[in-house]
Amino acid sequence: MLDLELSTTLLSFLLPFLFLFIIKWRSIFTALFPSKSPHNSTNKTPKSYPLIGSFFSILANRSRIVEWTSELVTSSPTSTFVLRRPLGRRQIFTANPSNVQHILKSHFHVYPKSTVSYSILGDLLGDGIFNTNGESWKFQRQVASHEFNTKSLRKFVEQVVDTELNDRLIPILSAAAANNTVLDLQDVLQRFAFDNVCAIAFGYDPASLVPSLPQVKFMTSFEDAVRISSQRFQYIHPLLWKAKRLLNFGSEKNLRNAVEEIRQFAKEIIKEKKQVLNEKSELESFDLLSRFLSSGHSDENFVTDIVISFILAGRDTTSAALVWFFWLVSRNLDVEREILKEIYEKSESPIFEEVKDMVYTHASLSESMRLYPPVPLDGKQAAADDVLPDGTFVKKGTPVAYHPYAMGRSEKIWGKDWAEFKPERWLERDGAAGSELGKWNFVGRDSYTYPVFQAGPRICLGKEMAFLQMKRVVGGVFRRFRVVPAFEEGKGPVFVSYLTTKMDGGFPVRIEERA
Repeated sequence: MLDLELSTTLLSFLLPFLFLFIIKWRSIFTALFPSKSPHNSTNKTPKSYPLIGSFFSILANRSRIVEWTSELVTSSPTSTFVLRRPLGRRQIFTANPSNVQHILKSHFHVYPKSTVSYSILGDLLGDGIFNTNGESWKFQRQVASHEFNTKSLRKFVEQVVDTELNDRLIPILSAAAANNTVLDLQDVLQRFAFDNVCAIAFGYDPASLVPSLPQVKFMTSFEDAVRISSQRFQYIHPLLWKAKRLLNFGSEKNLRNAVEEIRQFAKEIIKEKKQVLNEKSELESFDLLSRFLSSGHSDENFVTDIVISFILAGRDTTSAALVWFFWLVSRNLDVEREILKEIYEKSESPIFEEVKDMVYTHASLSESMRLYPPVPLDGKQAAADDVLPDGTFVKKGTPVAYHPYAMGRSEKIWGKDWAEFKPERWLERDGAAGSELGKWNFVGRDSYTYPVFQAGPRICLGKEMAFLQMKRVVGGVFRRFRVVPAFEEGKGPVFVSYLTTKMDGGFPVRIEERA
């Protein structure tokens, strides 16, 4: 038994060096015998070899895992693909709605968050709601669900969004239009979302979206922590990043410093908030932190973990959705005209109840998230042997990922026109069939066909709130401005995925005032 443990330990230690040798051998072989095609064909099943599996294909596509696995999944007859990793490990990717329902709802207990994901994101998210399972997750879900369903929190969110929109975002866009300045709209929207979510989560204003667009230390640390944490998923073997963390070297040293900055900052705010609440007889602030503390949840680590999780969700997802939305609308002027028509039917400063009725805008946002879901890939891990509805056998311990990005590009789900940006696919009109005069009604898809906001017990608590915020931003921006992409000639956005989708290098735009 001791010999077996020693052999396993030795193999684990040597494995990264074996991979580095294989990578070196592969680069020499490729230089001596170049392929006739500069890219691997993504329409074919990647070759698998003894011991190393599809290592070469994984290596060749490591910077575009989301797109590559999407192409493999959508070309599969069952919309499910089994990737063979080194040392006999298997990973399952699926874009089959029946499988997604099986994983996220009917067999939810069999598919918890994976231990790999917990390990990778643990330094940043700790035991927060998005990184934990079992009783800890249930407890946090119950607490968060109660707070999210209060009218006072919703009213507070409305006030925060409107203040940030009118006092910061609109003036910055107006100045850019007046000076013909090229803005990185991705950076601007991330700052907008960050200020919003910090106010909602902490009751704290980082003021990152002011005219000077300053480097706010907390925001920079958060961005670094998210980027480096997500890059851990791309390592050939986790021992590589774990060794760097043990030695406190390179990117892992930067991650440790960023996380220390984030958590220290959070804990200082928590202490200040506790002191304020102890001096007050009743709750005066409606941010999430105040609500958690005033309801008796005073454990510092618990509150820190859950608030950091909500900052991650609120900052990265809505900004990612809006960035791709503005890009797609800029390429479809007929869609922009319909959105403007809807906006101009509302008052100049529409209240949230009016925003809720912006049906065509809601459909346009849904359509943009179909093509570019903020979270393009999400993984679970089988806690027991199982069989998916399409017949795929899942061995205990196997990572299983459902693929929103691939599902949005599935001809089986959306038809032959899946590549077109068509908000009308989410709409139908009142009145007689074929009438073009009736009012638009939104027709949603079930959350297992469109799992952009997850589904089942883990479905996003902030879904409705996110749509209200995004529609408020779209209404406020489009009423006054036209967003014009300003990429260099012949270039466009480059898709990249950390924990959420982004445009690599940002989204350069010019802002034009509407007549």
